[in-house]
Amino acid sequence: MSRIGKLPIPIPEGVTVKWDKPVLFIKGPKGELQVEIKPYVDVVVEDGSIQVTRPDDSRTSRSCQGLYRSLVDNAVSGVTRGFEKKLEIVGVGYRAEVSGDVLKLSLGFASVKEYPIPEGITINVEKEVISISGIDRQKVGNVAARIRAYRPPEPYKGKGVRYQGEQIRRKAGKAAVGGQT
Repeated sequence: MSRIGKLPIPIPEGVTVKWDKPVLFIKGPKGELQVEIKPYVDVVVEDGSIQVTRPDDSRTSRSCQGLYRSLVDNAVSGVTRGFEKKLEIVGVGYRAEVSGDVLKLSLGFASVKEYPIPEGITINVEKEVISISGIDRQKVGNVAARIRAYRPPEPYKGKGVRYQGEQIRRKAGKAAVGGQT
């Protein structure tokens, strides 16, 4: 049996859960999320907790139980606490600013890169740190990955956009060749 899949998800105070096959509606203080559940697993909402069970022992049901349990758990924690990712901008002249609903990035290119901020995501810029927050964990991670993809950190000087705390494997530059005569 799945170790993660069999764990019950406690429903925090102030969160309401409604199971309307095939969609699980989760509403909390920060917003509302929906998780579409495939028929490979069943959801039981009772006694202040959510239990993801499987109807049979087929390979698909076993593999989906842990997945859907994690998706529901992320939705519950998203509507209560929310999620945040931070990106660091490293490089001379590299900067970012939020203008309306667009993130403008100056990353050493000839033109400024503009990233439209999706609905449900808030972006704040403080010096060289971009904070991306929202209630949907997948959307927050996707936005952070797309922004990082504009200028990923390069291995020689380490310039670019990186996740906060990310370690960049540095390479040595060209070695000077002995004098040729």
